[in-house]
Amino acid sequence: MNGTAVCTPLAVERAALHGRISGLLLVRTGMGSRRSAEAAARLAAAGPRPVVVAGLAGALDPRLRPGDLVVATEVRGPDAATVSVPAAGPLAVALRRHGLRVHLGPVVSHPAPVHGAARSGLAAAGALAVDMESVWLAAAAAGGPFAVVRAVVDTPGTPLLRPGTVTRGLAALRSLRCAAPALREWLAATGPRAVEPASPRSFCAGVDRAIAAVDQALDRHGPPIYVRRQIVHNSHVVRRLQERGAIFVQELDEVPRGARVVLAAHGVAPPVREQAVERGLTTVDATCPLVAKVHAEVRRYAGRGDTVFLIGHADHEEVEGTLGEAPDDVVVVPDVAAAATATPRDPGRVAYTTQTTLAVDETDEIAQVLRARFRALTGPRSEDICYATTNRQQAVRALAGRVDLLLVVGSANSSNSRRLVEVAERAGTRAHLIDDARELDPVWLAGVRRVGVSAGASAPEHLVDELVACLAGFGPLTTTSAATVAEDVRFAPPKEMSPEEMS
Repeated sequence: MNGTAVCTPLAVERAALHGRISGLLLVRTGMGSRRSAEAAARLAAAGPRPVVVAGLAGALDPRLRPGDLVVATEVRGPDAATVSVPAAGPLAVALRRHGLRVHLGPVVSHPAPVHGAARSGLAAAGALAVDMESVWLAAAAAGGPFAVVRAVVDTPGTPLLRPGTVTRGLAALRSLRCAAPALREWLAATGPRAVEPASPRSFCAGVDRAIAAVDQALDRHGPPIYVRRQIVHNSHVVRRLQERGAIFVQELDEVPRGARVVLAAHGVAPPVREQAVERGLTTVDATCPLVAKVHAEVRRYAGRGDTVFLIGHADHEEVEGTLGEAPDDVVVVPDVAAAATATPRDPGRVAYTTQTTLAVDETDEIAQVLRARFRALTGPRSEDICYATTNRQQAVRALAGRVDLLLVVGSANSSNSRRLVEVAERAGTRAHLIDDARELDPVWLAGVRRVGVSAGASAPEHLVDELVACLAGFGPLTTTSAATVAEDVRFAPPKEMSPEEMS
């Protein structure tokens, strides 16, 4: 690709950035559709190049204030032409990191200033801001990376032709000037690269089963359907179910008596089930069968008089539920240091189990310390760490040696997603956990030509697709994939989901 270009329609916009983006082509393109189209044609004649349009705009959304920045997720033209901007989210991340107030959304370009009812109509269509150039300047990139950032001057409550416009304009130009470092970071991230998604990745059978339980309950009975805690640890899944009518609560005393409630995939302690019966709740138990297996092991070990070492994190919901099976007999062991000091009632009667979403290598290390200390230690007949956690970690470990950077899609409270980052880092690869593509920081991509992508077992696959599309917004992308293992595990739905039980 050719050299990068920053397009500023007005002289004052160019002046705001002059001296702040040295080494980049800073072009004053002129105001309006005709001049923008002409400038775009001249720039495009040299072939694909990264282009950022930076300038002023009028706000359509009343929540925007003078000096706010709008990063376009798409630019719309008056003839229904729309140009998508897939790498908009990372630009917003960079701008916010520099302390600027930023909004992500559509920007509409209009050939003339927009006032009154016309502005209200554009706002009703979902656009955040209006300008007079961006959609026509998109052609300047000639298919290369493209972005738009606009600083708000006027708003629905403070129209352009009102006292104070000069003050508001100066505030917008200051924001534009302060945006320069972020523009440089975004442009430095552009260029061709290879992307390799890990395989397997994303939803496991237990997550599929739990989400389906809530969806089917909503289909059969309509909202509200109550869910104790997050059904799985992913903000996107929770938000989608909330939009359908699911109501998420922390504890069952928040659920009206006699209502329907789904118990999350992480499992619950026996007192929670007892409370559900006492309140007359119709429950659907969406506990992952592999978590239920660990619960059964704890009951069996404790029932024969063992002290049970539970390898896991005490603040995780899965561990809370498992601990509740025999709270007087379970000792939570979060790390090697705790394993070296854990004290049972009787060293000759000890067993261990593990949280299902831990890192395999780290868990093995903790278990080895326990085995060295207690010769009588017994463990589960089969591995407690779930197949999906193991498979995803193996895929990341294999990928780590081939990439410069690994991006893991998953929410911050997802244990298995965080473990994927740790596995990659222990393999010597830089890695970051992001909830979705809009959290990608462009500084991570500077100089990186090989990117790996994975997703935790609770992260939807479409978020991986969106991340790859975002990466493609930075330049030509080559995508390859090699599966480490095929997954064909399926779990039967919760018994409460049979037609007769749900009637």
